[in-house]
Amino acid sequence: MKISIWCIGKTGEQYLKDGIAIYLKRLTHYSKVELKEFKDVKPGNNPEETIQREAEMILAQIKSDDFLILLDERGTAFTSLQFAAHIEKMQLQSVKHVIFLIGGAYGHHSLIRHRANYLVSLSKMTFSHQMVRLFLAEQLYRAFTILRNEKYHNE
Repeated sequence: MKISIWCIGKTGEQYLKDGIAIYLKRLTHYSKVELKEFKDVKPGNNPEETIQREAEMILAQIKSDDFLILLDERGTAFTSLQFAAHIEKMQLQSVKHVIFLIGGAYGHHSLIRHRANYLVSLSKMTFSHQMVRLFLAEQLYRAFTILRNEKYHNE
């Protein structure tokens, strides 16, 4: 299963870039993984118009058989063990390509929500979309170590 983390905008802070790189490198032992940063849509006066343009940009890149998971505050909140089980379930269902989509500052447009296969929440708290990239990469790594019974996660 290939895993892609798609994001709107670039990661600006070096410490976040370094952390993301560490976990993406670790993940290569378990799966093909990529981070794809889409160019920011210039915000206009209307946030709805901004997220619609972002959605159109993303939808143009998604294939019909891609499994799209939105990171969204209204999504399902998992424990790390539950998240690992969800990853395993996708593997058993022979999902070839899973895309985790981190939206921009205004979230996701209804066009993307309708295309999504699943919504996941990392927390009830709100984090910057740049920090979420690091948190997601770490949780993906944690999930694979759980599935392989490797030392990393303490329960």
